[in-house]
Amino acid sequence: MIGAHHSIAGGTPRAVERGISTGCRVLQIFVKNNSRWVGKEIPDTEAREFRRTARAASFSHVVAHASYLINLGSPAAALRAQSTAALADEIARCGRLGIPALVLHPGSHGGEGEAAGVTRIAAGLDEALERTAGVRVRVLLETAAGQGNAVGHTFEHLRDILGALRRPRRVAVCFDTCHVHAAGYDLVSARGWEETVGALERTVGLDRLHAIHVNDSKRPRGSRVDRHEHIGLGMIGEAGFRHLLSDSRLQGIPKFLETPKDEALDFDRKNLETLRRLAGEGPPPA
Repeated sequence: MIGAHHSIAGGTPRAVERGISTGCRVLQIFVKNNSRWVGKEIPDTEAREFRRTARAASFSHVVAHASYLINLGSPAAALRAQSTAALADEIARCGRLGIPALVLHPGSHGGEGEAAGVTRIAAGLDEALERTAGVRVRVLLETAAGQGNAVGHTFEHLRDILGALRRPRRVAVCFDTCHVHAAGYDLVSARGWEETVGALERTVGLDRLHAIHVNDSKRPRGSRVDRHEHIGLGMIGEAGFRHLLSDSRLQGIPKFLETPKDEALDFDRKNLETLRRLAGEGPPPA
């Protein structure tokens, strides 16, 4: 279950076309322009077409990624309110498109400390989930690289957010290999891999891991710098991705590339080919 994030330029159904053309078995998209707070309404015809084409493509999983503008951990009340409203809107958009999960960066505490950030993020999630109580969409908190005042670069942060929620069943976790590596966890050595997965299991629980972002890293472990690289060409290297793809505990979890793009999408084809090789698989069926 390996795929990639694809652009919705030209309409959400175009992302399905791009996913098919690159050999994806799973797909991640944005549900609106990622650089704006307010997106254009999704017409009924587009929502129906997206659902139809995604079913026809036989993707085992389709997820969305929330806007990077959203910061539920901000100490500024106005930004938190805007972020909560934007998150609720994106959850509703996912429901409209039939997408069951929305990946979210937890946010930044703005210098007021990790504990304060955890409390505010949990409160914002509760409010957004309350506003969308009838929508069957789960939010997936993404592991952070640890840049600046980011919350989520330790598994304990995610555990504490989940533990503070009123609606924990609608929240799970997304593991980003580049971010976890940048935060200081070892994905490369066999012992380090086991220790990292063991730490995730003890804190969050592997049953709460619902998606994996598969990205190599331009920067060394512990750098707390989020710079994605093509698979096998960065500091994680092929060894780390072999661990990931051979770990039977994680085989049922969809995995999405967020590696650098080119206009022809050949980079995605190459990265997916590399992952299939490391997993011991052949090319996808025509």
